[in-house]
Amino acid sequence: MTDPQNRAQQGLRLSLSLKALHNFWMTGDIFCLDFSWEGPAPKPGQFFMIKPKRSAVFLARPVSVALFNRESDTLRFFLSLRGRGTAELAAMQPGEEAELTGPLGNCWEDFLPKPAKPAKIALVSGGVGIGPLFAFVDLLLLNYQHITTHFYAGFKKGFKSAQNRDFFLAVPYMASDQLILTAEDGRLAEKGLVTDAVNPAEYQAVYACGPEPMLKTLAASCALAGIPCYISLERRMACGLGACLGCTVETRRGNKRCCADGPIFPAAEVFFDGQR
Repeated sequence: MTDPQNRAQQGLRLSLSLKALHNFWMTGDIFCLDFSWEGPAPKPGQFFMIKPKRSAVFLARPVSVALFNRESDTLRFFLSLRGRGTAELAAMQPGEEAELTGPLGNCWEDFLPKPAKPAKIALVSGGVGIGPLFAFVDLLLLNYQHITTHFYAGFKKGFKSAQNRDFFLAVPYMASDQLILTAEDGRLAEKGLVTDAVNPAEYQAVYACGPEPMLKTLAASCALAGIPCYISLERRMACGLGACLGCTVETRRGNKRCCADGPIFPAAEVFFDGQR
């Protein structure tokens, strides 16, 4: 049988039963879940299907990778409470086991400006959508120093303290050239919506993950400015492998599977709310 290291070199995915390392709340509605991972190294933008071993729900939940520590082989995920499945994940204790399948989906790197010349891009997150953009900005810092990155992070609720905010946002603070925070309640952040803070005309490309209304608004402003926009979509997924067709995304190139063809798509190709 192929060991995990060889599988990683072949770019294969694995399904492993692993113990949670840490589980703690980062903000009032976002929690952080860490697992050790012995399989293929995920690329920024990819996701895993996660299900606690002790679960009352039938389906695993798709969660994008926030960070992968290559030295300790640790996966980090950011989640918010959405229903029974995420409530079970929020209740996991260190040492409890979950089934992780991945890495799955495409990656941000596929959509970077080419050729490799100086560029300025914006990363725009809404709520827990900040997760996959954490991994992206970390990659940009390591391998794409010619790209200037502005990171926009929007939240419904602001932070309880400056210390909590700075701890949570340490990665974009360090890895991006500029960090802009917004919160609808204005607590320790600029008050308002993150989409109001972004001027697409300032950038060569915009990359975003968050609630679909936010993505729809951002896609429209990017289209008006003639700037390419790439979005990571959320969909309910049953298998995560493209077999069940349960996570269909309507696009100008026909129906696509969010798990197998995405989760990242050019925003200009996506029909939001089924509108054509």
